[in-house]
Amino acid sequence: MKILVTGGAGFIGSAVCRHLIADTDHSVVNLDKLTYAASLASLAAIEADPRYRFAKGDICDRAFVLQLLEAEQPDAIMHLAAESHVDRSIDGPGDFIRTNILGTYELLEAARAYWQRLPDARRAAFRFHHVSTDEVYGDLPLDGGLFTEDTPYAPSSPYSASKASSDHLAMAWHHTYHLPVVLSNCSNNYGPFHFPEKLIPLMILNGLEGKALPVYGRGENVRDWLYVDDHARALALVATKGEPGRSYNIGGRNERSNLGVVETICDTLDRLAARPGAGPRRELIRFVTDRPGHDLRYAIDATRIETELGWRAEETFETGLERTVRWFLANEAWWRPIRAERYAGTRLGAAPAPAPSESTIKSPSAGADAGEAP
Repeated sequence: MKILVTGGAGFIGSAVCRHLIADTDHSVVNLDKLTYAASLASLAAIEADPRYRFAKGDICDRAFVLQLLEAEQPDAIMHLAAESHVDRSIDGPGDFIRTNILGTYELLEAARAYWQRLPDARRAAFRFHHVSTDEVYGDLPLDGGLFTEDTPYAPSSPYSASKASSDHLAMAWHHTYHLPVVLSNCSNNYGPFHFPEKLIPLMILNGLEGKALPVYGRGENVRDWLYVDDHARALALVATKGEPGRSYNIGGRNERSNLGVVETICDTLDRLAARPGAGPRRELIRFVTDRPGHDLRYAIDATRIETELGWRAEETFETGLERTVRWFLANEAWWRPIRAERYAGTRLGAAPAPAPSESTIKSPSAGADAGEAP
């Protein structure tokens, strides 16, 4: 089977590409725009494989995507291309609307045009796999409950709202046009090649460098953590074995508070990369102003994919985090240029004040106050 993977140079997308080439007989066409968080270095292990090809392009360019589909003739599309960082969506939601909503629309239309022209047997076997997040479901209380595939959507951030919109578009294309869509929603991923704006890689690298470890609020927010290679295996199953019109929740059953995650990273770094003469890295933890609209808890019920497709997460949080820390210790050549050139760890998602309205701009009393507002 030939699979077109969108966003294949991103964190999860590159893990999917590596898995498909290294562990299956499938071939891969990786379509990626190469935005700030993409890295072709994450694909070095497979870039010379004859079953792998990279194509640079934007999913918002329907004509380009359709031309690529016609040329490559894939049997499935795995759609992972997205703007994904909540904090960046707070600072600048426009890119999330464009890529996650409009880009998904353009990709669906290109896929529909391509699929409709396939021979009957190939059209019946074709799949469009839309990859999404558990954040579309909103918030859970600390004292119980899990997200199931039937949980109503209640997104809280511009990011999760954009993903919820794209989920609805994908399923609407299935119900209206009969495009064979399968959907998956995952919990928080972590592992090798993780862009260091996210919690775990940021804490690992700040801890290595002896910098402050900023934790939002009191660190009580809880997430279900999923090792990225486990997720890649699950996604391949959904794309090839999933039932059209059906969604699959993918989670690691590894709930941890953010503070607990950071403390475990500190202890792991102290054991694997001791700092002679320095105190324990837990002393670097600093509580900072919480992120606006910060959901309290996410937790996935993965029963459907476990029972219907036979998938299980292989890594516990402890084994996965150990592997992740060891990978970052051994791969400075991958992350050092990113820290130096693209993201050094500055705070994002502080919710800047909205632009003044036209009436405010014209108000004769607005001058000094507008300039001095915090």
